Amino acid sequence: MALQNKEVDALVQKITGLHAAIAKLPSLSPSPDVDALFTELVTACVPPSPVDVTKLGPEAQEMREGLIRLCSEAEGKLEAHYSDMLAAFDNPLDHLGMFPYNYINLSKLEYELLARYVPGGIAPARVAFIGSGPLPFSSFVIAARHLPDTMFDNYDLCGAANDRASKLFRADKDVGARLSFHTADVADLAGELAKYDVVFLAALVGMAAEEKAKVIAHLGAHMADGASLVVRSAHEARGFLYPIVDPQDIAGGGFKVLAVCHPDDVVVNSVIIAQKSKDLHANGHHRGHGECAHGTVPVVNPPCRFGEMVTDMAQKREEFANAEVVF
Repeated sequence: MALQNKEVDALVQKITGLHAAIAKLPSLSPSPDVDALFTELVTACVPPSPVDVTKLGPEAQEMREGLIRLCSEAEGKLEAHYSDMLAAFDNPLDHLGMFPYNYINLSKLEYELLARYVPGGIAPARVAFIGSGPLPFSSFVIAARHLPDTMFDNYDLCGAANDRASKLFRADKDVGARLSFHTADVADLAGELAKYDVVFLAALVGMAAEEKAKVIAHLGAHMADGASLVVRSAHEARGFLYPIVDPQDIAGGGFKVLAVCHPDDVVVNSVIIAQKSKDLHANGHHRGHGECAHGTVPVVNPPCRFGEMVTDMAQKREEFANAEVVF
């Protein structure tokens, strides 16, 4: 226990130092300094760790919340940068490998968890992705590789992000025809949510625990009975990068939690699969009285390859950060 406490203290001290350095940067747009600091941060957070970030003291919690917001801003700028770069090509989708992070494995994991744990499997006619951003990699991968007959509605608060995203699909007559983009706050969506068979909630929609719980409760109030919810979360030290979602908050929003998966490989996000159930309403379970399906929590423990991931990320960032693209 003493050794674990020492390891946790050392990690928190390192992350605190990185937070201070990142906070001093004049800009979070991609640059050698930004890339180096975030690569170091990811390298520190991805390996297995005994830390439970939800139990850190108030000062560390404040630091963590600030760091997640900085990560969110930096991720948005990184995606916008690469979205603009990709849009310069005749067929942007042929060059998605330029982006330094790989969402293919995450999207594959999400689809496989849905197919395995949603009763009766899935064959959605319509899917919503909340918080799709300027580079909607996940929607594209799932639409192209896993759900070839499904329509995808992508929602983001930022109109500029949606404009960028739309340009990426202009030359694709299949996937491009099945993806649409809408500028809206999830809090303003109501009747629209009832038409979706599956709703994906991006990791950075609702960054504080209270904000996330409020978003989930709103989804629970308006999604159709039987519809599935996919929530991205984080685990252990990865909780310094992304918000951690408590499955009980999902249950409290009117859902039955079907599966929780904490990868320890190149997939940084945890994934929670839940389902809106009419049985919860019939039994009076809603808003704080949902249900977790105990005993159905899969654990994914592939060999840890964080070093390979960070090396690949650094190489691709260096290769493309200074690329000359004609617009």
